[in-house]
Amino acid sequence: MTRPVTLTLAAAGLLLGTAAVAAVAGERRWRGATARAVAQLDATAREGPLAPFDPGALDGLPAPLARYLHFAIRPGRGGARRMRVEHAGTFAARPGRWAPFTSVQHVAVDPPGFVWDAVIRMAPGLPVRVRDGYLAGEGAMAASVVGLVPMVDQHGTPELAAGSLMRYLAEAAWLPSALFSRGVVWTPVNDSTARATLTDSGVTVALDLHFGPRGEILRVSGDRYRDVAGRGVLTPWEGRFSDYALRDGFVIPLEGEVAWLLPEGRTPYWRGRVVGVTYDDPRDGPRTPHPPSP
Repeated sequence: MTRPVTLTLAAAGLLLGTAAVAAVAGERRWRGATARAVAQLDATAREGPLAPFDPGALDGLPAPLARYLHFAIRPGRGGARRMRVEHAGTFAARPGRWAPFTSVQHVAVDPPGFVWDAVIRMAPGLPVRVRDGYLAGEGAMAASVVGLVPMVDQHGTPELAAGSLMRYLAEAAWLPSALFSRGVVWTPVNDSTARATLTDSGVTVALDLHFGPRGEILRVSGDRYRDVAGRGVLTPWEGRFSDYALRDGFVIPLEGEVAWLLPEGRTPYWRGRVVGVTYDDPRDGPRTPHPPSP
């Protein structure tokens, strides 16, 4: 019995070793693809520092938007063109089935674009890599088990482009200067709500921003394309933000939750917290210093 057992253990070890090598290779390919997407984002981003925020330039803006600017941007803080933000939280691929995730996201303001790279721990030892993005007017989404076994590979459809651009606009709560970049048009709704319409590369999306009494963004809402059996269906959608704090001259939410508003009820699928954020890039040059938070 000794020889068969030895051979079986050797075969098992060989399989495990092969799987480990394949996983390393898959991870390397995944990271390479993400790096190329981020390089494309950087290559198309407009360079140079933005002018410092001027509270005197708020005349004519919808009232809740003017309050938001006073709340979110410290005087003298130039608008950032880029952001790198890290999140940790939970993600539900199916309603009620939550799994922990960590992510790194790169964002550029002009032209609008982002690359989101996440690791979702669906099962022990089987991380799912997910990359979502909007680049040059095109949305894209990819998912793979350990960067090796493809699960999703979508890009190039009008519905995906619109859904990705709406995500970019909604997440401007973490990058306030994105709300006042080229292509964004504001329409007042009421004293606590304003509608942002963004057009880029022939893609147009609209989002309602709901502001709190201090001026903070409490919620964003609109109709966004949801994948239903391989078909994009416009569905009511919202994001909620809380726990605001000062980060490098911007007051941003540290907590967020995203949900579909379905006929059967509100269905959250993303809950996250900011664990790190940096703005701008060394090549953007020096920025006007801003005073500390009062």
